[in-house]
Amino acid sequence: MSNGARDLLRNTWHLGLKEFSSLAGDMALMFIIVFMFSASIYADARARPETLHRASIAVVDEDGSQLSSRIIAALHPPQFITPEMVSLDDMDRGMDAGRHTFVLDIPPGFQRDVLAGRAPALQLNVDATRQSQAQTGAGYIQSIVGEEIRAFAQRSRPAAVPPVELVQRTLFNPNLSNAWFSAVTAIINNVTMLGILLTGAALIREREHGTIEHLLVMPVTPLEIMLSKVWSMGVVVLLASSFSLQVVVKGIIGAQVAGSAVLFGLCTFLYLFAASSIGIFMGTVARSMPQFGLMAILVLLPLQILSGAMTPFESMPGIIQALMSLLPTTHYVALAQAVLFRGAGLALIWPQLAMVAVIGTVFFALAHHRLRQTIGTMQS
Repeated sequence: MSNGARDLLRNTWHLGLKEFSSLAGDMALMFIIVFMFSASIYADARARPETLHRASIAVVDEDGSQLSSRIIAALHPPQFITPEMVSLDDMDRGMDAGRHTFVLDIPPGFQRDVLAGRAPALQLNVDATRQSQAQTGAGYIQSIVGEEIRAFAQRSRPAAVPPVELVQRTLFNPNLSNAWFSAVTAIINNVTMLGILLTGAALIREREHGTIEHLLVMPVTPLEIMLSKVWSMGVVVLLASSFSLQVVVKGIIGAQVAGSAVLFGLCTFLYLFAASSIGIFMGTVARSMPQFGLMAILVLLPLQILSGAMTPFESMPGIIQALMSLLPTTHYVALAQAVLFRGAGLALIWPQLAMVAVIGTVFFALAHHRLRQTIGTMQS
């Protein structure tokens, strides 16, 4: 190894250790790291209920039959609170006052029409201002009513044998648990967020504390300064995300991760090379920490929303897909989901891994060029 390479490694190592010391003294950033990979992950998985829970429902029973009683009895906790029986005149007043999210109106002669083979209509009134419950609850009620009608009708006439039987097999998430998906997706998003924020904040912190002038008089190069921030902040985010995956997601939430945690860690460290380069580039553009924070909002929101972590990438317009394919976040989300959700190996994810490496190298070169210009301006 030549003396130049040895000096590069030694300076990069010691500057990286200095970054650890500076980060340990910044209690605000330390709190953000701990919070984002612990309480934030748990909140994303548990705070948003994945199924309907204790929705308010009222029933107008104009039929008073055995079938209507069965339907009312099937609307029970925990999906719904005990149905409130109201009259036809009180139905609108209850909806207007916000007491009921759903009101089911069972018309007169409903059971008679069902047994006669006619197709009677039920009226379901939904308070759509409660959007999450309205969308999920309407499907629940439709399914419950349909099941009760089928069960009741089969008692009076033989059940028709369907010509085709659909056998459903659910892979990778057999319980259809939204908490599993939300927790892993939150880790992926937080890796992007902190990978950019920590390196950019580290560079701006040098400028605000005046330590950048100390570095300028030392025999270190912009490349060594940049590499030290990339590897040190990358190690911090990698350790935090690994801890969150093993302790919070697997241990506390109980999610089953199909893939290799080691492979996910290696992919994450490579991706942090690209994310840190973006953060350093932003840190050379911003002049202060508040300015960097505003810039981060404009960058992080599109990266997370359009990367495929929150919505399927294939459902986006073609021009959005083309633009986002030029950013490393889209490829990282694809490979991370493939590894953690479907247990994919290196043979399947190497195209996305190669794209992350290529795009990360481009961003690293741009950030290095910008950092050299910034340091040259300060020296002159």
